[in-house]
Amino acid sequence: MISKNIDQIIENDLKALIDNSVLEGKTIEYKQSLPSNSDSDKKEFLADISSFANASGGDLIYGIIENRNTGDTKITLEGLIIENIDQEINRLDSMIREGIEPRISGIKIHHVNLSNSKRALIIRIPKSWISPHRVSFKGHDKFYPRSANGKYPLDVSELRIAFNLSETIIERIRKFREDKISKIFANETPIPLYETAKVVLHLIPVISFNPAQRYDIDKITSNPEKMRPIHPIGGGYRYNFDGFLSYSIDKENKRSSYVQLFKNGIIEAVGGTLLEKLIIRSIAYEKELIRSLSDYLSILKSLNVELPIFIFLTLLGVKGYSMYGQRLPEGDKIDREILLLPETIVESYETKAEKILRPCFDSIWNACGFPKSLNYNDAGDWV
Repeated sequence: MISKNIDQIIENDLKALIDNSVLEGKTIEYKQSLPSNSDSDKKEFLADISSFANASGGDLIYGIIENRNTGDTKITLEGLIIENIDQEINRLDSMIREGIEPRISGIKIHHVNLSNSKRALIIRIPKSWISPHRVSFKGHDKFYPRSANGKYPLDVSELRIAFNLSETIIERIRKFREDKISKIFANETPIPLYETAKVVLHLIPVISFNPAQRYDIDKITSNPEKMRPIHPIGGGYRYNFDGFLSYSIDKENKRSSYVQLFKNGIIEAVGGTLLEKLIIRSIAYEKELIRSLSDYLSILKSLNVELPIFIFLTLLGVKGYSMYGQRLPEGDKIDREILLLPETIVESYETKAEKILRPCFDSIWNACGFPKSLNYNDAGDWV
């Protein structure tokens, strides 16, 4: 893989591969031409893409030829003639989305203009933390990983190991959330909070469970206003053992909310003033959570945190609460102290926060006796 952001790769970077005799391997592969629309080409293309995701990730580069027919392997940068580059990128992207299950998040496609008036095309595939991914195209249902010698089909024992590893990561994510909720409910938090109903938002990148994963959080600490707590009232911020903490302080110098940025990219936000007097204000709480999630996703994007990201919303101490709003028919009271809402998964930083949170909002309205959130129109837009 080229050690550079894909958007910054230029012709000289590709020439460096030639000059340094960088051969194909586990994280890089060269192709002379783009796949056609034939079934065989599509299967080969999808196998290449999924194999990178199922291994360590890597770059698939079109327009470079590696010739091993001679005694010495020769690598040349020939380039491609592509009349409509946007159309071609959309075609490849569509093939990937429709031909691999589950979908691979974070794939980027970048073209490089060459001095010979041709182009090279680079597809960067990240290592997937929800692998294994399989090619699902016209009955060609196979799983491919990669080694230094290229891709190969998984056998039954290797497939079993791959699935077990995937299950382990997802279970670790869910257990992390459950452990943190237990501590928040017991008021074992970075700062003491009021004994009030609370809204808890967790953003948990899958890559954060890589034991060595760390981010340069100084990018955020130098501009801490980006880390506003949920429903902030006054505030302060400081470094702590886990990373960086921003919190709210009320007039009595008590703390009501905080947001914790962990060094491995996880964000935990707790709001203690958004719910009060046994009511959930039907518009205000959704609006504030949409704002908060949008801000926190921007933080992770600025840190270059890889997708996917699990989003968890939890309500604590809400037994007896009901939904409130003008012209809203009377509903029911929530029948339990803790609402552990189902997770949603972010696969693109372009996805709007209101779309990500809608399943969570619908579940809260369900708990209050309504069929769904009444703040969305028929097109699914938050209004």
